[in-house]
Amino acid sequence: MPNLALELGKQSAALGVTSVYGEQQDVNGIRLIPVALTWSGFGAGEDDNGTSGGGGGGYAIPVGAYIRTGDDLRFEPNLVSLVAVAIPFVWVVGRALSRVIRALKK
Repeated sequence: MPNLALELGKQSAALGVTSVYGEQQDVNGIRLIPVALTWSGFGAGEDDNGTSGGGGGGYAIPVGAYIRTGDDLRFEPNLVSLVAVAIPFVWVVGRALSRVIRALKK
């Protein structure tokens, strides 16, 4: 029986850059390369009786796309993802600043 941990490791090695940068798309002379933030995890195990199992999972957040028109290359962010990340960030920064201000007043 093959070692599941090694098999999962071989399969996850293929994720790399191809999971972060999508395939280039050409639309009306404009080149688009989608970009995402991804992470994944895998695990496997085997007991003394030879019973084995494994699993994995992953997550991807579309961050935006690189857009090339002629010689111009720019990054266009995905506004929905930006807002989803910005709201908790603003909350944490606001909470930290309020605690710093409160500590300085004492």
